[in-house]
Amino acid sequence: MAMVGSEIERLIKQAFPDAQVIIVDLKGDGDHFGARVTSGAFLGKSRVQQHKMVYDALQGQMGGALHALALETSVPK
Repeated sequence: MAMVGSEIERLIKQAFPDAQVIIVDLKGDGDHFGARVTSGAFLGKSRVQQHKMVYDALQGQMGGALHALALETSVPK
């Protein structure tokens, strides 16, 4: 079963309480999402480290219930 955008957002915000999260269903099929995540937790981390932190927050759902996630991460300005 596919994940819904609100569940993706919930998991990310659970891991990063200060996060601003925008989730978009890219194809309207519930399998391909885009996420823009802004959090102070990313400060000083490389882009790869930031993305791994988000994937870890998804608690193993990536590649299973969540088929594809186009991810953008940043620190607050």
